[in-house]
Amino acid sequence: MALKYRFNLKDIKLEDFKVYLLAMFKAVLPKKKIKNLKDLEEFIQKKSAWVSQVTLYSYLKTRMGTKYVLHFDNEEFLGSINKAKWNIYSIALQDLSFYTVSYLNLVKNFHDIDQAKIIYYSILNMEEKNGMPSEVIYEAKKIFQERFSNIDWKKYCTNLPFNESALALYKWAPVADELKILDKKIVLNSMILKWDNIKEEFEKLITF
Repeated sequence: MALKYRFNLKDIKLEDFKVYLLAMFKAVLPKKKIKNLKDLEEFIQKKSAWVSQVTLYSYLKTRMGTKYVLHFDNEEFLGSINKAKWNIYSIALQDLSFYTVSYLNLVKNFHDIDQAKIIYYSILNMEEKNGMPSEVIYEAKKIFQERFSNIDWKKYCTNLPFNESALALYKWAPVADELKILDKKIVLNSMILKWDNIKEEFEKLITF
């Protein structure tokens, strides 16, 4: 078996699949300019969710092969997917928050770096209402604060800014460890490539 548990799709939330299945159409949708901090928060939330879910489900689909069309029937595995989704997303939010504020600091002479924290905590508060587990939020805040305290804001955006979320995908994806080892390079690169597209999009959309 490629995965730790039997796999079936019936209990994955509809909104999760909408992100994954409609990802191919994102390119044809009009892009909203980022004109202020509210727009920036929306961009960070939506793009972090998209990258997290698309890379996680793509990896599971690759490992499952044709069994991907079956329905989930194992509660333990469903729980593992949900846990992975939230944990990967919490780090993806950090990476994109740090990247965008670092970019603004370096390129736009933006010095209000505390906005990274304000935006991150605002999104977590919103996601708590959407079912993000309290233990994930607690750990995410600890990790965020440690990272925030040690960032070189002039360099972060140019120095592997999305490495931590790629490692989170590798860590949390519910795939057997012996298979993960074989997949590591591919898994990490799959997320980094998605983030490269987001970086390019952000740099075109930012207007403040």
